[in-house]
Amino acid sequence: MAMQIKGKRILVTGAAKRVGRVIATTLAGRGAHIALHYNTSASEAETAARQIRQMGVEAEIFQADLSRTAEVDRMAGAVYSRFGQLDVLVNNASVFFRTPLGSITEEEWNRTLDANLRGPFFLSQFVGTRMLQAGIQGKIISIADWAGERPYRHYLPYCISKAGIIAMTKGLAKTLAPKVAVVAVAPGPVLWPDDLSAGELEKVLSKTPLKRLGKPEDVAGTVCFIIEGSDYMTGTMIFVDGGRSVY
Repeated sequence: MAMQIKGKRILVTGAAKRVGRVIATTLAGRGAHIALHYNTSASEAETAARQIRQMGVEAEIFQADLSRTAEVDRMAGAVYSRFGQLDVLVNNASVFFRTPLGSITEEEWNRTLDANLRGPFFLSQFVGTRMLQAGIQGKIISIADWAGERPYRHYLPYCISKAGIIAMTKGLAKTLAPKVAVVAVAPGPVLWPDDLSAGELEKVLSKTPLKRLGKPEDVAGTVCFIIEGSDYMTGTMIFVDGGRSVY
């Protein structure tokens, strides 16, 4: 029987707003107890936790700058102290900003790679090894991006970080098998940046077969499927991109 969401203890990073919040509230709506990570959005995280508790499940918030490994370990330790064990980790938190080639700084590179790849790796190491030690059937789900395989021109550090998430998923799947399954989700255009011009948006949509932007619910639904739709998936990636990757 496949894993069921109800009653499971799940850590969602970047859960205070946007896609992460929808993932967290969707899982809570199906009966999961949620550890919500945030970095700077404390009030939004508190609001999300209150909303989740009203669903009749547990919710606690945990702060950490995931670009700093010591904070990753501190936060993960606090989660385990509170919940005892984790059944699922959802690596969602990331940063995304324009970095045209020729003007990329070392600070921008470090900020992107540390937050988007270093943090998820060390958090997955912390959680994955404890899942193995406990002998539980666990799952690690990371939000990658279709651009990890088809990079955007003006976002190269971001795209490189997401390509790293794809490689991390495959490597962890081998290392943590057979108890822990590791899967990535690769969204396409979902909640596009506010600074995207109408012309740029039209260009994106013209190369998206379904001719629309995705919704956070599309990503959250895929996370739910990975958890309870099948226990025979690991080391792979699911594209949720409106067909963008095959254009």
